[in-house]
Amino acid sequence: MKMIKVGIIGATGYAGGELVRLLSQHKDAQIVWYGSRSYIDQKYSSVYGNMFQIVDDKCMDDNMEQLADLVDVIFTATPQGLCASLVNDTILSKVKIVDLSADFRIKDVSVYEKWYGIEHKSPQYIEEAVYGLCEINREDVKKARLVANPGCYTTCSILTAYPLVKEGLIDVHTLIVDAKSGTSGAGRGAKVNNLFCEVNENIKAYGVATHRHTPEIEEQLGYAAGEPIFINFTPHLVPMNRGILATEYAMLKKKADGSLPTYEEIKAVYDKYYANEKFVRVLEKGVYPETKWVEGSNYVDINFKIDERTGRIIMMGAIDNLVKGAAGQAVQNMNLLFDLPEDEGLDLVPMFP
Repeated sequence: MKMIKVGIIGATGYAGGELVRLLSQHKDAQIVWYGSRSYIDQKYSSVYGNMFQIVDDKCMDDNMEQLADLVDVIFTATPQGLCASLVNDTILSKVKIVDLSADFRIKDVSVYEKWYGIEHKSPQYIEEAVYGLCEINREDVKKARLVANPGCYTTCSILTAYPLVKEGLIDVHTLIVDAKSGTSGAGRGAKVNNLFCEVNENIKAYGVATHRHTPEIEEQLGYAAGEPIFINFTPHLVPMNRGILATEYAMLKKKADGSLPTYEEIKAVYDKYYANEKFVRVLEKGVYPETKWVEGSNYVDINFKIDERTGRIIMMGAIDNLVKGAAGQAVQNMNLLFDLPEDEGLDLVPMFP
């Protein structure tokens, strides 16, 4: 197979930098364009010193029209609104796009505009865009020309609860998602709230009842449930670089005899969906996910605990927000688009400590 030529718009953000790291080790991909408005004509390795003598190219502008003539796939690791403002029929006729922003994740444009506070510049492409959660939409991704790469919180939150929602084992209207993220999830831009002295020795909730990943989680789990759902989602910022831990709570539905499902029955449901998924690891009984166990990898670690006393189930999931939560998932989507082994370039052993 010929080498896949890749262009990255937003190559100097944290997700873009992770894309460069992963694709530099991908045997079937070659990055030919490092797009960054902030660092035009600067060597990429001067922005990310870890790429010294690995990437010698200079950063370019984000001219998607020009880029589409040079590559097979474009990754847009950019703020919300940019990809939607650049994409058009001509570009989509030439190249596949994996968009790491939220521009094409939500099917109802009014919901997108309400939660993100901006006008959608190309709503005509929303319907055809495929939500790129590979473990759920794999076959649709393979046929797509525009992939909406899921958000980091959403990837973790959806995959953790999906089997039980799909099988109708929980009351979806009682679902609560409590999630913690490292500071890289906030991006590389200079913000007072992300300064070392603000974040270190601190943990805080933010976006309470207003976080923009809420409708994305609701929409995707709503498809699984077969009905609209509304959840409480509360994210927290913790003083670490990488990682997301989601702890989710819901009432279990009782069986016909009035008893709760057993551990073995719940485990069998998770195994039904994930036993053959390389990147989803359902842990052994009594072992609960930790962010350190997935750091630097494309894995999702999941487990659960049945609380017999309250009738609830507690579901837990952990990912690296920059890999499975962003760049790794984007590469996984690229592999599907070009009929490559899904784990190509992603066979990453988690780093520890």
